Amino acid sequence: MTDSTGETMLDLAVLGVAAFSAGLVDAVVGGGGLIQIPVLFSMFGNTAPATLLGTSKLAGIFGTAAAAVNYARRVSIAWTTAAPAAFAAFFFAFFGAFTVTKIPADFMRTLLPVVLIAVAIYTFKRKDFGSIHAPLHGGLKERLLAVACGAGIGFYDGFFGPGTGSFLVFLFVRLFGFDFLGASAVAKVVNVACNLSALMWFGYSGHLLWQLGLMMAVCQVAGSLIGTKLAMRHGSGFVRRVFLVVVTILIVKTSWDAYQRW
Repeated sequence: MTDSTGETMLDLAVLGVAAFSAGLVDAVVGGGGLIQIPVLFSMFGNTAPATLLGTSKLAGIFGTAAAAVNYARRVSIAWTTAAPAAFAAFFFAFFGAFTVTKIPADFMRTLLPVVLIAVAIYTFKRKDFGSIHAPLHGGLKERLLAVACGAGIGFYDGFFGPGTGSFLVFLFVRLFGFDFLGASAVAKVVNVACNLSALMWFGYSGHLLWQLGLMMAVCQVAGSLIGTKLAMRHGSGFVRRVFLVVVTILIVKTSWDAYQRW
């Protein structure tokens, strides 16, 4: 932030718009960090990256929680899948955040674009993918698979993070037979658990700008409420289209981050 009041207000307005847009996109299909985090890093270049990530998580958890509540009011959330996945994600996200302080994440950075390309191709080729809600599992098998997915994605979110929401949506469609709308609803519950775990770590280590994060949280909530309404009004076909757009942008962004040095 600069010392000028006018510029400070302009900075806050830009951050507010970024947070609102991130909340809207994230509520539909995940990937809101693509909007919010680059803006934070560009405007606070001298601030520790961990502090900016923590501040983004603070804003994001409010937006994601608001989306989860809004979905729960209108969509039947598969809690037998969501709850085990969320519990596993919570614990493994914290473990992932700890691990990244010990092991470099460079290999994940180069692998991610390849995985995203495979996800995009699979979704694009399967025109009916995620159009029908037809759960494939039940009972113990469903819960164990949910724990495995939650653990894997939770660790990934703590260890690296980009595209977590989109990966969750894809897995709940592909492995559980949910439609895109139902998968997005369950993904929000799991995402809240991931964000809460990471937020506890950032808060404990002092990497939070509380006032800024809470201001952005208000904008995130507003965007998430509009995003969930759009998703529920237009259905799984709309969510699928947004998913493909977000994954395509993720491919470009992560490829640039991974290979620009070459």
